[in-house]
Amino acid sequence: MESIEQREALERAAVARGESLAALSRLIGRNAAYLQQFVTRGSPRLLAEGDRRKLARYLGLSDAALGGPAVEGLVPVARVDAGAAAGRGRLVETELRSELLLDPALLRRLGVRADMASTIRVEGASMEPNLCDGDEILVDGARRALGVRPAIYVFRRDGLVSVKRLRAMGAEVEVVSDNPVFGCEIVPVRSIDVVGRVVWLHRALV
Repeated sequence: MESIEQREALERAAVARGESLAALSRLIGRNAAYLQQFVTRGSPRLLAEGDRRKLARYLGLSDAALGGPAVEGLVPVARVDAGAAAGRGRLVETELRSELLLDPALLRRLGVRADMASTIRVEGASMEPNLCDGDEILVDGARRALGVRPAIYVFRRDGLVSVKRLRAMGAEVEVVSDNPVFGCEIVPVRSIDVVGRVVWLHRALV
């Protein structure tokens, strides 16, 4: 990957997570201007291995996206640089897309096709303890039909993107938060545009 692509990937991921380049520089023990210079001037030309890996883990990127060696056999999955709110919902005006490399064996085990998969970040606390703020979730776009047994889905409603546990109830849908502090709703099925079912998550340990 060219240096400019690495810099663009870092900048997109920082914006998506709501982190400043100065804060990320401090995260890796550098001065506040370090990553700003990397992104805008290409200095340093490449990130040091330890810096790169720490940033990749924190931002939910592949090591290769920031200039690390590509791992043979991994498959690209669309990564939506936006958040799915575990609450009332989040307005997403523009969905920037990048790629996350995943092990094809994992996708096979989950029964997910790479071209129907996407990942998105969770925002908010209403789906705790199962989904936490900052978790990256894998969404299977081939599984959009709701059943009578509840499952976790990403969906749009009134222009807002949310992640909740949904259950079909005839012409209505039960929308449930796993966090008992938050309530549940019964809404018309026509008001829900299902993006896909959540089948896997990864969580950074910080």
